[in-house]
Amino acid sequence: MAARRPLLWLPVVAGVGVAVGLGVFGRLHDPAALSFLGTLGQPILLKAALTTGVVVLAAVQLISALALYGRLPSPPWTAVVHRWSGRLAVLLSLPVAVHCLYALGFGFDSARVLAHSLLGCLFYGAFVAKMLVLSQPDTGRSWVLPLAGGLVFTALVSIWLTSALWYFLT
Repeated sequence: MAARRPLLWLPVVAGVGVAVGLGVFGRLHDPAALSFLGTLGQPILLKAALTTGVVVLAAVQLISALALYGRLPSPPWTAVVHRWSGRLAVLLSLPVAVHCLYALGFGFDSARVLAHSLLGCLFYGAFVAKMLVLSQPDTGRSWVLPLAGGLVFTALVSIWLTSALWYFLT
């Protein structure tokens, strides 16, 4: 009996669907004048702080992934740190994403805003694809998982560059 091959195209299709769905929703709905972050002080400062925290956790993710793949020394608790830093990063990113979608929508007022909107959609699409790749059998995913993780990390850092860093510098 032949070894069962993972269906790696399914996570890709799901990730593209999430990315496109978020973009379409963000573009078609009317942005709200207020959002729940507005009740917590300055929403842009809170978003910049949360996004910076997510990027710090993503750096922990990168370092722990390198350790899990044998590129760095790996203490026994590395997998736990990797899982929990990822969970916390996603949890911190959700209020920012919800605020961006509901209060601002998909913007294209400038190249920076367009890039930020596209990268936000790419981030969550790549994240969904990565999580679905994790549920696949190990066969054939040895190169896919680092690729998906790298795409998630790159999109997140690019989001930070086009939002939080831009805010802190201006």
